[in-house]
Amino acid sequence: MTSDKQVLNSSLDKVMLINNLCKSFGDRHILINFNLELIRGESVVVLGKSGSGKSVLIKCVIGLLRPDKGSIKIFGKNIPDLNHDELDQVRAKIGFLFQSNALYDSMTVRENLEFPLRRHWIEVSQEEVDKMVEDALEDVGLRHTIDMMPVELSGGMRKRVALARTLILKPEIILYDEPTTGLDTITSKEIIELMIEIQEKYNTSSLIISHDMNCVRMASDRVVMLMDGRCYANDTYENLIKSEDPKIKMFFE
Repeated sequence: MTSDKQVLNSSLDKVMLINNLCKSFGDRHILINFNLELIRGESVVVLGKSGSGKSVLIKCVIGLLRPDKGSIKIFGKNIPDLNHDELDQVRAKIGFLFQSNALYDSMTVRENLEFPLRRHWIEVSQEEVDKMVEDALEDVGLRHTIDMMPVELSGGMRKRVALARTLILKPEIILYDEPTTGLDTITSKEIIELMIEIQEKYNTSSLIISHDMNCVRMASDRVVMLMDGRCYANDTYENLIKSEDPKIKMFFE
């Protein structure tokens, strides 16, 4: 990922803008005036220690948790202000790759990919559905698995199928929750490369939650460091790795 793309995107629209986001659970302050922006076509990695609030952030972004204060504007709409139907309309433009893949074990690969189309009541013919499923699997190199069951797939293949399901609605934003967790080094690299290919092919914006420093290095245009509930640093991987700040250095040693 190059800084040239950042310069190009600097004049383009912000698809996500988080301002002064606060979320607490009792006396535990998880997010404290947290800020983040995501530009169309950009990839931002949120990096932080376990328990730093990364998962809470993702849940606030997709409307599973309501923040105590602040705004989360996606495509100009403030997520906490939306009713159920309005939230579903925004979610239809957002793909979410779960850490666990969240494939339905009782469904074939084909049926897993068809599920989002049924869930969002997309009005297309069965012929169009078949084409969308085949195209999504082709994007991840798994066209041959279309009638297989998830149990028949390796961990890396399940991750790819989950990514294909995420792509089926052609989302404008993809949220990745620890996309390489549980994968070996070679498979992790393949998944990261696939994420980059998809972003470049469809000009998607990516918000990635990751502990994997290879993922941070390879996939990020910018890195946002979440510490003590706040955005502690916001810069490129190349700049952060040169930092003399001890709180930043501990992630890159």
